[in-house]
Amino acid sequence: MAIALELIDIIVPIATIKTKYPGGWAQCLADHAEDIRGGAIWYDERLFRDGAMAPDMAAAILKQWESKGFELTRVHNNETVWQDVCVVEPVTLAPTRPCEWLAVDKANSCGYLAWLPQGEVMSRKHFMK
Repeated sequence: MAIALELIDIIVPIATIKTKYPGGWAQCLADHAEDIRGGAIWYDERLFRDGAMAPDMAAAILKQWESKGFELTRVHNNETVWQDVCVVEPVTLAPTRPCEWLAVDKANSCGYLAWLPQGEVMSRKHFMK
């Protein structure tokens, strides 16, 4: 599966959420229930996507993940790369830093785990009630 990309996307692997988020995946879903129902957040079987309309909003979302114990970046071969999260820029549909675990299909405006097939694209329409 894959997740639709729009605006500034903040993407987190669900496997990482299960191990690092206080209370795990169930608590993450509970904490974000309103934004999921409202269409601001969506996910597939592997990736959780939040979004922002402006860089300062994206920075605030990243601080929230960091406050929960997520490591935003790391240095690899003298280059800062995304670690537990990945930010995708809306104009180029590319990660703002290298991100080894995320593949982006620009033609379909979606992201998915790099080592797995793309599959169906999940978006806000799958969650809004």
